[in-house]
Amino acid sequence: MNPTELKGYFGEFIAVLLLKVKGYNIVARRYKTICGEIDIIASKRDTIVFIEVKSRKNLEKCHNAILARQINRIIRASEIFLARNPKMHSTSIRYDVILVPDWSFPKHIENISI
Repeated sequence: MNPTELKGYFGEFIAVLLLKVKGYNIVARRYKTICGEIDIIASKRDTIVFIEVKSRKNLEKCHNAILARQINRIIRASEIFLARNPKMHSTSIRYDVILVPDWSFPKHIENISI
């Protein structure tokens, strides 16, 4: 595993810890579809949340790494997830990002839009 992949795994680990502290249940990690991968799928009450994690040197670089095409990829992948899990059709859905800067507290941005 190269250093970039290791940093990504660590960032996702930190993001999962943050979500658990905030009361989320982790439904899936690194959910792969033909459209791409969703880093984390979590739920809280009646909402299913599709989460992209960005790990970079600082918060600004994390934020700049969020691209519209990535968000569109997550939306398409989430549609596949929901089609495969019909029992979740009655839940609300949301798209979030968790930014994990080096040596700093992660930032959870809820309900992102492009």
